[in-house]
Amino acid sequence: MVYQEGQMESIRNILAGKRGLIVGIANEDSIAYGCASVLHQLGAECAVTYLNAKAEKYVRPLAEQLQAKLVLPLDVEQAGQLERVFAEIEKHWGGLDFIIHSIAYCPMEDLHGRVTDCSLAGFQQAMRVSCYSFIEMARLAEPLMKRGGSLITMSYYGADKVVENYNIMGPVKAALESVSRYLANELGPKRIRVHAVSPGPLKTRAASGIAHFDQLIEDAISRAPQNRLVEIEEVGMTCAFLISDAASGLTGQTIYVDGGHHIKA
Repeated sequence: MVYQEGQMESIRNILAGKRGLIVGIANEDSIAYGCASVLHQLGAECAVTYLNAKAEKYVRPLAEQLQAKLVLPLDVEQAGQLERVFAEIEKHWGGLDFIIHSIAYCPMEDLHGRVTDCSLAGFQQAMRVSCYSFIEMARLAEPLMKRGGSLITMSYYGADKVVENYNIMGPVKAALESVSRYLANELGPKRIRVHAVSPGPLKTRAASGIAHFDQLIEDAISRAPQNRLVEIEEVGMTCAFLISDAASGLTGQTIYVDGGHHIKA
């Protein structure tokens, strides 16, 4: 854990009273769970989703650690599920302060192939799950964020620069970052702030699907000015700041949390 108890104590409860939806927890190594854990420690109340019945047995114990009272199924490719999640949030909370969107998917044959060879079906599915779902969540969250709020999605350096073996997810994440800027512009008058957070490579189950991922990790460590990978808690602390009132003047940003990796040519 990067942050010691004394450091956490100094900002304890900065998110007290804030309620938010965390989408993308698969296990304890998920970026979404690391963020949720930090937000919970800082006073936020979290609603948690799980992909399907198979995933539920891994997610529910983590949701209990977060003291989450809303633990709901969500497969964004299944019609009506997303709407039901937001209906439950409105029923139980009446409003919403933040969303952490941390889901992405691409069929393996398209992820491991050249962008040139990507199938239409694979591209559409990657965009549907990884990008369009963020637009849908913004649309459903808008009427619930009566006092304003924060929408945060997870991107990666490969959205801006070519990263070997990241392949079609580079263009997909580039679209996601662009979407976050347009949402920030459209929702700004309602005091809804939108950001993409871009961590460096992290050893999550989702990332392990990238070919030669170990080499990607080694390259990131060698290139980063801090010569290390960031920890998930550091991503969570960045999200906590963006959700907090301290970040009220920020929106439409892509925030890199990567030990400085992105500044190296």
